[in-house]
Formats: sequence, C-alpha cells, structure tokens
Amino acid sequence: MRWLSNVRLPEAPPCRWRIGLDGDDRVQQIDALAAGSAAAGDDWGGDWLSPMGVDLQINGGLGLAFNELRTADQPRLQQLLELLWRDGVEAICPTLVTCAVPPLRQALAVLRQARAAHQPGRCRLLGAHLEGPFLAPARRGAHPQAHLCTPSLAALSERIDGFCGPAAVAEGRAAVADIALVTLAPELEGSAAVIQALRDQGIVVSLGHSEANDTEAMAAYDAGVAMVTHAFNAMAGLGHRNPGPIAAAALRGDVALGLIADGVHVAPAMAVLLQRLAPGQVVLVSDALAPYGLAEGRHRWDERTLLVANGSCRLEDGTLAGVTLPLLEGARRLAGWSGRPEWAIAAATVLPRRVLGERRPLHELLLGRRLEDCLRWSPGGEAGEGLNWRRAA
Repeated sequence: MRWLSNVRLPEAPPCRWRIGLDGDDRVQQIDALAAGSAAAGDDWGGDWLSPMGVDLQINGGLGLAFNELRTADQPRLQQLLELLWRDGVEAICPTLVTCAVPPLRQALAVLRQARAAHQPGRCRLLGAHLEGPFLAPARRGAHPQAHLCTPSLAALSERIDGFCGPAAVAEGRAAVADIALVTLAPELEGSAAVIQALRDQGIVVSLGHSEANDTEAMAAYDAGVAMVTHAFNAMAGLGHRNPGPIAAAALRGDVALGLIADGVHVAPAMAVLLQRLAPGQVVLVSDALAPYGLAEGRHRWDERTLLVANGSCRLEDGTLAGVTLPLLEGARRLAGWSGRPEWAIAAATVLPRRVLGERRPLHELLLGRRLEDCLRWSPGGEAGEGLNWRRAA
C-alpha cells in the first residue's frame, strides 16, 4: 500500500491524516495522525484532499442554455460535460430557468437521454434544478415575466408529469433521477401543496426569488424547504428590523445557503460574514450561464442579449443574470477573502452532497475513490493566501 501523509480534510477534525492507496491508487484507508507524528509516506505538507465539486445551480455552457436543449445538442452537451470535468466538477444539477412548458419538457427529455449516455471522464448529470416558474414577480430578476406561474398541483403536473409523479413511480423511476431540486417562492398562495408534493417524491425544495419575511421563511423551512437559492439575490437581505429569510435559515441551522462567490452577486465582506454565521450551511454554486467556456462579449439568451464582462453576465438593462466563472473559482475566491480554505473547499465539494442526501462522513465518502478523481488544494499567492487546486494524482 502506498501512503500519503500530512494531509488535511476539509470536513473533519482539524488534525492531519494519513491516506492509504491500493495498487490502482484508490483510497483504501484513512487514519488520523497523532499530533507531532512523522508517519512515513508522501508528505503533502498540509494540503487538503477532497472529492470533486458538485454544482447545484448551473444554467448551461459552451453556448447551450439547459432550458433550450434539443436532441441535436447532445454532442455539444457532452463537450460541456467534459469541460466541467476538466474544471474539477464531478456532478451538476442542470438548472432550467423559467420558460414555457414545451421547452421545459423537451429539455428534461434531452437531459434524461444524456444521463443514460454517461461515460468516465465527463461530469455526471444529476436531476435537474427547476428554478421557477413559481416565483414572486417582484423578485423575478432575469426570469421572464410571461412564464411565471401561480403555484398549484395542476401547474406542477403539467410541467413534470412523466418525469415525476405516479407514472414515474409505477415504472420504477425515482423522481430525483430527473428532477432533484426546485426553487420557488414559498409565500405565494398554493405553494404549501406544491412543497409537500415535491417533498413526497424526495425532491429538494429551495426558497428563491421570494418576498418572504423571516416568519414566512421559517414556516417554509418547517414544512421541508431545505435550501436558499443564491442567498442575498432576489430576496430580502439581513435587516436589523426585518431579518428576512437568510437570518431565519442561519438561526435554524439546517438550511443550506446557496452562495455565488464571484464578488459581484455578493460583496466579499458579506460572503465572509455569511460563512462565519453558518459555516456548515454555505454551499457554493456557480450560477454559470450559456457563455461559460466561451469568450466574453455579447451573447444570446433566449430572445435577449447577454453582456459578459469580467466573468459577470448582465442583460442590456443592467440586470445581473449570472456568471461564466467555474465553480471552483468561487471556492478559491472565498478562501482568499475569509482565510478559511477548509470551509470554502467543503462548500464546493462536500456540502452540496449533503443537500442531496449524502450522509456518510467525509472519510467514508473518499474510500474507494481513485486519487485522480479527487482534488488536492494548496495555499496560493505570494503571501500564502487564497487557494489553488489540481488533480490529486
């Protein structure tokens, strides 16, 4: 057995670890080292080992918007999945923003086909993230007003019947295989029944594009809403007289807080404050749009023009719409702002898995993994600040 020593793990006690690898460089043993131990092995010098990233909110890339997918897009979709793998992302919840019913259903069908064609060396497609259409009009952001919808079981069924619901169960298909996550505004009339129906099928529900106050948000969390979509954006912030949904989530302690760590959607100081308030709840998302992987400039987004500069995407009226930065760039930036690399690494790699139901401790999650399918994180920058990542092998 080959050994790595002096390794740190992001979601584990703050000690050093020794990692045992078999002949295929798969992790077979993980042992905590006693303080001051000089165990034999390749000395990692305190670098961190983690699984690859999981992105719960990514809208497309290489010119593809997931909600516009057609069968003819399969080759480019596979290219995008290869790009994501190279960017350190093991799995994504492809995010479908608010759109008409026919393209939504078509996109879900294309994603199902692509999921069945998965190959090694490509990012894995998890169930989709439906961001809408049950959103508060005043907080819709870049979502088109024309396709917003009042929450109802009928409207839900119209969009996902055949992908979720009794038919899927009868065929032996788990709902979460096609749809893993739904963002909605829980204060809207009719949302309670939709939340219950989604939770009954194991689908994670997230508060987003919402006008909910802290009382309404806490009631939603009590009803099973388990996440906040892109915290601080398209919702009330932290107010000293109006605490809002983020404060309610932090106080509850078990609600994931999605965070776009580009420094534009949320100022660095607020991102650091949020993670200090709730270090085990902040989950990094990219919110990357179709121009991810392409040059900056002008791009098409449905019938609208998207302006991309310095990794940020805006509509022509100035509305902030997303980013083109990779998920792990957010982890690198957050670590540089906060000085807590272990929190930033966990937020991009371990905690997204927790949102989707993974309960194994990190050392068990790593067992059996090939080292080349894990990430090695090292301090970066002239002053040792920030973070760099590479394949662990």
